[in-house]
Amino acid sequence: MATLSHDMIIEILGCLSVKDLLRFKCVSKLWCSWIEDPYFIELHLSYSLKTNTNRSLILHHSRYQIFSVNYDSPKTTRRLKQPLGEQKKEIQILGSCNGLLAVEDDDGRILLWNPPTRRYQVLPSTEIDFQSPPIRCSSSTYYGFGYDPVSDDYKLVRIVQLHGNNNEYFHSEAKVYSLRSNCWRRIKDVCFYHKFSREFGFLANNALHWMVFKTPQSRNQELVGFDLGSEEFRFLELPECSLDKVLWFHINAVGGDICLTSTYREADNVVVDVWIMKEYGVKQSWFKLISWKEPHFLPCPTVTLPLAISKDGGEVLFFLEYKWFNRGRRIDSFVWYDLRSQEVKNVVIRDIPTSFEVSWYVDSLVPLNNNAQQ
Repeated sequence: MATLSHDMIIEILGCLSVKDLLRFKCVSKLWCSWIEDPYFIELHLSYSLKTNTNRSLILHHSRYQIFSVNYDSPKTTRRLKQPLGEQKKEIQILGSCNGLLAVEDDDGRILLWNPPTRRYQVLPSTEIDFQSPPIRCSSSTYYGFGYDPVSDDYKLVRIVQLHGNNNEYFHSEAKVYSLRSNCWRRIKDVCFYHKFSREFGFLANNALHWMVFKTPQSRNQELVGFDLGSEEFRFLELPECSLDKVLWFHINAVGGDICLTSTYREADNVVVDVWIMKEYGVKQSWFKLISWKEPHFLPCPTVTLPLAISKDGGEVLFFLEYKWFNRGRRIDSFVWYDLRSQEVKNVVIRDIPTSFEVSWYVDSLVPLNNNAQQ
């Protein structure tokens, strides 16, 4: 019987799930060295991102329960063990990138965590350098997590703002944590304002993004991006849609592109428009992907959030966060929207909570530093 070459074995292994690869490390020391090789880890991640495989939805319920739902087989659901053990500590997901989750526990510790490999790393603490603020001030903290391909480094951004009740005082501080150096650095202070207590940036085109205000008095939100390579902030223009008239709008990343979703009333319908920016930073590249009219949303509008595009590009997966309650509990769900027929079909996932926050995730073997724990 003919034997397979090393290159053929590596190519086959690169198409497998992380779960299978972790099992195959036990085949032999040679196979273990192949699977742990940085070249293979990068090859496997690249294949997963290119083919939209090994993807999961992370469902975060009641702050300490975290579930993983296999994207290719939504019926497969498993509860993730917290990185610091099974104790019921509150945990907040700050961001997700290439199989790593940035999380914070209720003791204020920040960790990078790879759930399938069960490896995690506690980040060093860093102080907030405010100088003698006035008494009546409140602080807000904002995070974003992503990967810089130029420096081959994972970075966590933390923005802290201190402001007075009547906007008479304002101070900001921005720091970046580098996984490669395992330390924090102070960067240029921000020149914009957040008006919400906590917000997490989303990753698209190697940049982190937040919705902000240019001045404390401004009523219109603006989109700002932080380039993970140059570590510079820049404003990006939104599409020509009347955000001041919408019931609700949201910006996130779908398929690697920036996506804006606006929900508004039009006659007897509630309409959900989905806009995509195809050329990063170019206002003229915004185009309307979906205009979805749903009359039955009228009695109880939903937060309708697009999450992903199917492998064939013909369907969009939506997360529906309902603003009504069933015996005191919110009922959240997922649907597929067919771009050609404009038909909607429910996604049935068993054994999941009735309400949750959702994050996008790709299983990977991406390692942490040598001092990572398991």
